[in-house]
Amino acid sequence: MTVTWEELGWERLAAGVGRCRLPGWDCTAGLVVGEGTALLIDAGSSLAEGARVRTQAQELAGHRVTHLALTHPHFDHVFGAAAFAGTEVYGAVGMDAVFEARHAREELRADAVGNGLDADVAEEAVDALTPPRHHVSGEWTLDLGGGRQVLLANVGPGHTAHDLVVLVPGTPEVVFCGDLVEESGEPQAGPDAVPSHWPAALDRLLDLGGEDALYVPGHGAVVDAGFVRRQRDELAARFGVSP
Repeated sequence: MTVTWEELGWERLAAGVGRCRLPGWDCTAGLVVGEGTALLIDAGSSLAEGARVRTQAQELAGHRVTHLALTHPHFDHVFGAAAFAGTEVYGAVGMDAVFEARHAREELRADAVGNGLDADVAEEAVDALTPPRHHVSGEWTLDLGGGRQVLLANVGPGHTAHDLVVLVPGTPEVVFCGDLVEESGEPQAGPDAVPSHWPAALDRLLDLGGEDALYVPGHGAVVDAGFVRRQRDELAARFGVSP
């Protein structure tokens, strides 16, 4: 029996495209189904959560997850990545340094624990982290078969120094924004943010998606281009960035 997106608590956005809002930090995980392939966008906040997401995604796709795109190197988006062993993993160029450097890994662990993740769970996830195999420096077209292609675009820096977005062409077009866009609260600018470049990153994101796309934030409900543009202007005002 075929399971539906809704039965698993996922939101269907277009044919073969959807997302779920994970508990805890309301973090988005996205899914794009191809022909014998499946791309997951972000992996959750722990190995256990990543395993649950992978199981659900494979139920929806009808086959294994073959590709994983990580939108940026924050714990709630990457700590589940090791549950996707055997997949082709993509990240913005430079993300590998965050995963490999001892001080950066310790900062990831401390951030997770400081935000309420169990210390042992965080330690397990950090120990299992491996760098993405594929490093996206500009745009990368990923062929998922059956006429389905997606575009991985390094539009940052902004929320971090390593921001990747995923554009899924179709009717409607769907853009997975990572935390460059947040709907459920004010965008978070931590010590690794690059505020002076964040509005420009959103300009590039809007150029990719256009006026009629669905924009899927890293946290919160799906939004439209108008919301992204308003958030861009608010960030520019907040950080004193000239138009």
